[in-house]
Amino acid sequence: MEESEFDRFADEYRKLHANVITASGETPEFFAEYKIADLVNHAASRSVSVKRILDFGCGVGTSSQYFLNYFPGAEIVGVDVSGKSLEIARSRYGKDVTYSLLDKVIDYPDNSFDMAFAACVFHHIPWEEHSHWLSEIHRVLRPGGFVAVFEHNPWNPLTVHAVNTCEFDENARLMNPYHLRGILNQIKYRDIHHNYRIFFPRKFAFLRSMEKYMEWLPLGAQYSVTAQKV
Repeated sequence: MEESEFDRFADEYRKLHANVITASGETPEFFAEYKIADLVNHAASRSVSVKRILDFGCGVGTSSQYFLNYFPGAEIVGVDVSGKSLEIARSRYGKDVTYSLLDKVIDYPDNSFDMAFAACVFHHIPWEEHSHWLSEIHRVLRPGGFVAVFEHNPWNPLTVHAVNTCEFDENARLMNPYHLRGILNQIKYRDIHHNYRIFFPRKFAFLRSMEKYMEWLPLGAQYSVTAQKV
């Protein structure tokens, strides 16, 4: 998706998102928060002290509040191609989060961040550009830092239906985790893992405690791929 397309949907982003996830019974905030909560566990399992965070493709700042809640004291930097989205993000969290316009590179020095995060961003990026952006993220990560990429699962039919009926996903192209894993391996990331998430809608929320035993099962609505810079 191009910058102009993101700008077109910036004001309506939450409403459009909410409309396409009605089958889950959850709000956009639920999907935003679980990802950041997962990052706490990923950081702990990799023994990473997170002091500076890159939110790659931050959009209107949906994740910003949760970063502030779950990583208190950390410096948060959001980057995005949509100037309109960044205006909205700044109006909401500009006192606590730094937002920058993304162009052809991530405009930060090498070894700048302890953690990089991308929430359902890469399906909007042409596949031939995935290696470039994952390499850029690798460049700005500090040694020992890690990246976490969350994406929609193309093997989940409800997820595919939601994407196919979402206006701002018109030009999206879903990928499976092995596509991302292959690129991360070529870039020389290490300790690459993926796990599937969100198996049960809200009406079956009492079953969600079982999800930690189901992360291997490729039927979750979304998945994450994590990898570390040596």
